Amino acid sequence: MATLAHHGEKSEIVELITFYVGNALCGMDILNIQEINKHMDVTQVPQSPEYMLGVLNIRGKIVSILDLGRKLGLSHTKRTDSSRNVIVDSQNEHIGLLVDSISDVVPTDLDKVEPPPANISGVQGRFFEGVFKTEDSLIGILDIEEVLKEEA
Repeated sequence: MATLAHHGEKSEIVELITFYVGNALCGMDILNIQEINKHMDVTQVPQSPEYMLGVLNIRGKIVSILDLGRKLGLSHTKRTDSSRNVIVDSQNEHIGLLVDSISDVVPTDLDKVEPPPANISGVQGRFFEGVFKTEDSLIGILDIEEVLKEEA
């Protein structure tokens, strides 16, 4: 289910929160985000997939934390002072996506979002709803439900 659906003829502006995963600039609709935090005291879960870092207790809620870089087929996300967990709500479950750093909030005209190419900075196009070109960068708009799907 795409989060950036076109609604009628009128141009629609969506605010994207953007962040870096390695060298890839990614974004998602700010309305999909519950919070952004820098808690890194993750408890590992035995026999979980390689991209699953573990779980985190945030104000009494258990949140699964995924290494977004690893999930997208890139290298492991290094935990630095710039690293953040982007907490999203998917099917009534809170999931944290570890990213290298947070960038800007970018107003995005949905009429100017283009279909995703086969890959973006080495990431498979299936993880993206589209791309948005700014004056100096290309933002890959994540399809969060596709990212969070379990591999069969």
